Amino acid sequence: MGRAHEVRAASMAKTAAMKSKLYSRYGKELYIAAKSGVPDPDMNQSLKRKIAEAKANQVPADVIKRAIEKAKGGSNENYDSLRYEGIGPGGATIIIDCLTDNSNRTVASMNTCFNKAHCKLGVKGSVSFNYDNLGVLSFNYDDEEKMLDELIMGEVDVKDIETEDGIMTVYTEPSDLHKAQEVIENMIPDCEFSVCAIKMLPQEYVKLEKPEERELWDRLLRLLDEVDDVQEVFHNVED
Repeated sequence: MGRAHEVRAASMAKTAAMKSKLYSRYGKELYIAAKSGVPDPDMNQSLKRKIAEAKANQVPADVIKRAIEKAKGGSNENYDSLRYEGIGPGGATIIIDCLTDNSNRTVASMNTCFNKAHCKLGVKGSVSFNYDNLGVLSFNYDDEEKMLDELIMGEVDVKDIETEDGIMTVYTEPSDLHKAQEVIENMIPDCEFSVCAIKMLPQEYVKLEKPEERELWDRLLRLLDEVDDVQEVFHNVED
């Protein structure tokens, strides 16, 4: 029982950490959207779409409300979007998107992470040309033909649709993510998305066969996960 309890506790702690990271990410993005115009979703389409995306990713209402109230309160926090690209062992590549109020702190953190993992921080464009920037939505559904018809009728630029074990994944132009989300939610009441986000997807994947390569790669991911400024991490390494 003791060991089982430890495993469950560790799993719960990991899940809590992931949720905390997700809520922090959306908190910043919602705040930025609210600050970029009127902090009212009925008068700010960018904020309205970001709220819909946050809800699709199971972000609690109180997290959304706090971010908007913070913008209404006249907070003078400003965030810059920064992207870092790097190369790891065995042909691994990585893209890190950050939101930061201190770019010097963020670049120092990136350098520390890469140095400790013996990986190389690259220049802009050194990795991203091997990735596709797409809107991605995954949910329970299996009628690809019907879904495609509805998305086309909704003027969504669909790049691909895949279905596996009853889970459908729709790929769109990034600018059409929220338009596709609305079409899907109108088709499927109470639809729950396992993925609803804009992502950088690698055109090819690699598998790290050597234990020492895997160890360094896992170290890099672990270090990046500890950096508060990191919003999203995309890479080409198979699990």
